Amino acid sequence: MEIIRGQHNLRDKHRGCVLTIGNFDGVHRGHQALIAQAGARAKELGLPLAVLSFEPTPREFFSPDTVAGRVATFRSRIALLSAQGVDRLILQRFDKKFAAYDPSAFVEQLLVGKLGVRALVIGDDFRFGAKRAGDYAMLDAAGVAQGFDVARMNSYEVHGLRVSSSAVRDALGQGRMDDTARLLGRPYRISGHVVHGRKLGRELGFRTLNLRFAHWKPAAGGIFVVLVHGLSDTPLAGVANLGVRPSLDPNDVNGGRVLLETHCLDWPSSLGTEGAYGKIIRVELLHKLHGELKYDGLDALKAGIAKDCDDARAYLASLHAQTHRQ
Repeated sequence: MEIIRGQHNLRDKHRGCVLTIGNFDGVHRGHQALIAQAGARAKELGLPLAVLSFEPTPREFFSPDTVAGRVATFRSRIALLSAQGVDRLILQRFDKKFAAYDPSAFVEQLLVGKLGVRALVIGDDFRFGAKRAGDYAMLDAAGVAQGFDVARMNSYEVHGLRVSSSAVRDALGQGRMDDTARLLGRPYRISGHVVHGRKLGRELGFRTLNLRFAHWKPAAGGIFVVLVHGLSDTPLAGVANLGVRPSLDPNDVNGGRVLLETHCLDWPSSLGTEGAYGKIIRVELLHKLHGELKYDGLDALKAGIAKDCDDARAYLASLHAQTHRQ
């Protein structure tokens, strides 16, 4: 997938495509259906499938202090879009200038002038331009005048629930991981490189795999039963803490950034003590045990982690028994 950072980097070779537009946070089942529809049209026309997305999202730009957390990291969004068969991703910085884009100019200058859009596929709630004044009717009229097709996809529903990034965020925020997986069409996973931490877990007897995220404000948070992919031939069961980790030390090297700390219930002997650093792992969140807690000392923290491990083993045992009964 070719990544084009900003419309100023569009060239003549990028003209002529089938386009869909959106934030695509999480690339859930609704996003997947939208991209699939656009992809089918691109195949019919023999053109590249392009996605126009924004960083930050418009809601993050207008309400940075109150906007809900994201479903996926920036890197995950790119990987997920690539996996859907997108040929070109135009990542447009959403700033004051772009927010003031006149809807007519957006169509004429960007969609027609720079992208040479031959077909556009959008969701039924898509709005664009300054004050969100642009809508489907405007795009449809512009398409007739400028010679490109416009298709609008109705809402995608699962068991009567409209699939949206907001619905996914709500499910994650409430720890409803089964509902999250249904909305995404896959288990909820967080990936990244294992980095060094404070080694506190090793001191407590619960060594951890640490993934650190500089700018991500996740929709999920707390203590989870997890499966770790990428360290062995089969997934490893574990317990993970996702959040800013209430600090026991004001000089904590994490510095308030989001951290995913995962303790494998059975550490693979093949890794030794240093073998995981630098590896890319995927942590699948199965079940939320509770929210993030602040402990009053290392002894209380150690006891809390031990209880979480016991609860995780009990959950996994019940899951195993349920699978065998089916």
